[in-house]
Amino acid sequence: LSARLMNKGYVEIGADFLKRFNPDAAVYISTPSWENHRALFEAAGFRVEQYKYYNPATHGLDFDAMVADLKSIPDGSIVVLHACCHNPSGVDLSTDQWQSVIKIFQDRPLTAFLDFAYQGFGEGIDGDAYAVRAFLKAGLKFLVSNSFSKSFSLYRERVGALTVVTESPEESKRVLSQVKRIVRTNYSSPASHGGQIVSLVLNDPELRAKWEVELSGMRDRIKTMRRGFVHGLARHGVQGDFSFIEKQAGMFSFAGLPLEAVHKLRSDFGLYIVDSSRICVAALNEKNLDYVCSSIAKVA
Repeated sequence: LSARLMNKGYVEIGADFLKRFNPDAAVYISTPSWENHRALFEAAGFRVEQYKYYNPATHGLDFDAMVADLKSIPDGSIVVLHACCHNPSGVDLSTDQWQSVIKIFQDRPLTAFLDFAYQGFGEGIDGDAYAVRAFLKAGLKFLVSNSFSKSFSLYRERVGALTVVTESPEESKRVLSQVKRIVRTNYSSPASHGGQIVSLVLNDPELRAKWEVELSGMRDRIKTMRRGFVHGLARHGVQGDFSFIEKQAGMFSFAGLPLEAVHKLRSDFGLYIVDSSRICVAALNEKNLDYVCSSIAKVA
């Protein structure tokens, strides 16, 4: 099925692997995407382009434009997709939309690279894996990078995994040997203690059950903060419909605030939101939520 290894640079290793065997391809990332996607693939030597994804006017997915772009990009391109909890918009594809995207990859010579950094923070461990399983069921070859930095609170260890789905066990062996060469040249031997922690928890039924309960608690807390944020903005009289924030998934969201308001929040209220008005919903809590909402009310 796949060649797998624990490493601290799962996206980087995948990028270097693809560059070795598909050097002339372009990489397409969503508009917007995690800012480091561009940096990582450009550092690997790729030309990085974009496909349409988020529509600021609707605070949702511009799916028709996304499909049109995926159907028109050059053959042989590499397409980076967020498997769930899109960073930074929080806007995900529905199951039907994923099936439409998969059909494009079945019809065209494109390589899918699924970034799976937030499993468990959207609908749950199983629900968030829908896209990965759907690509597998469709018989496609693709790459998956996943991270345990968030789900295991192992930020400083940068623990993740790269999975390369191939056509056969024989091909997997060849891929694994090439990936090991890339790991060797990048950092010789990656630290293993973070990976051992994850392996220990996932392979011990009692520890895994405790971890799943804790992860579920974090997911529910983020959803509660989303609801509280929307209701708090309305309670403080902020004009506009912010219900889209509650519908989004994961740690991040675009609040849809104008740039001038974002700057005032920084200078006058100590709320350091990036210019795009992306916020980390997970940073909200019961103690700061009212202050955040009241501050926005004063500048929006």
